[in-house]
Amino acid sequence: MAIESQRERNALNQQRQRALYGAPLGERVHRLVAVLQISQARLAKALGMSPAMLSQLVSGRRVKIGDPTVLARLLELDRRIDELRRPVPDSTVEALLDEVAAMRWSGAGDPADAGTARAAADALRRLTDPGRLAAAADALSPAFPELADVLREAAR
Repeated sequence: MAIESQRERNALNQQRQRALYGAPLGERVHRLVAVLQISQARLAKALGMSPAMLSQLVSGRRVKIGDPTVLARLLELDRRIDELRRPVPDSTVEALLDEVAAMRWSGAGDPADAGTARAAADALRRLTDPGRLAAAADALSPAFPELADVLREAAR
C-alpha cells in the first residue's frame, strides 16, 4: 500500500511539473541525456545540482527546482540541443556543458529569459568588438547589472 501511495504521489508531482515547466522534468532530462550522450550525473554537475536531487526531480519525488540559476541552465540546454547536429561530437558537448555551467542568473527577470539574453548577446557580438562590449559592461554595471551581464556574455 505504501508503494502504491508513493507512485501516486510521484505521478501527481509529475503533473505539477508539467504545469510549471511545460513537461515533466524526467522527459526533459531523458531527452538531454540521450541527445548529449552523457550520464545524468554529468548533467547534474553542469546544471549545478547534486545527482541525488536531479534523480528525485526526474522520478517525481520532488516537484520544483529551487535554484533559479539551475532552472535557467536547464531551460537553456533544452533550447540549445535543438540546434545541434546529431550525433553531437564530444568536444561540442563538453563546450556546451561548460558554457551552461558558467551561466549566472542575476535575479532580474524570469530565469526563462536566459534564452533571450543569449540571443541579445549573440546580436551584440555582431555589432562591435569584445573590448567595446566589456567597456560598456563596466560602465553599466553599477546601475544596470542585468544589462552588464549580457554585455559581458557578448564580450566572451
